[in-house]
Amino acid sequence: MAKKVFAWSPIRKLMKDNGAEMVARDAVDALIEYLENMAEHVTGVALEMTRHANRKKLTMEDMNLAIDLVESEFGDID
Repeated sequence: MAKKVFAWSPIRKLMKDNGAEMVARDAVDALIEYLENMAEHVTGVALEMTRHANRKKLTMEDMNLAIDLVESEFGDID
């Protein structure tokens, strides 16, 4: 298993701040895995925008467009 990018405690706090009174470790691990996979996916889409524009630097505009595309694919999460 690869090392996690997101720290466990802040994710657990986020879950508790959103109403989860008790949070199992495997539930936090599952959310971390999902967030890491989603971050990889959105970054990949943003890199496609960067390459399409013949640039090397990934910009905020690339990320915003990628987020919009992914949200349209999976549904808005706000």
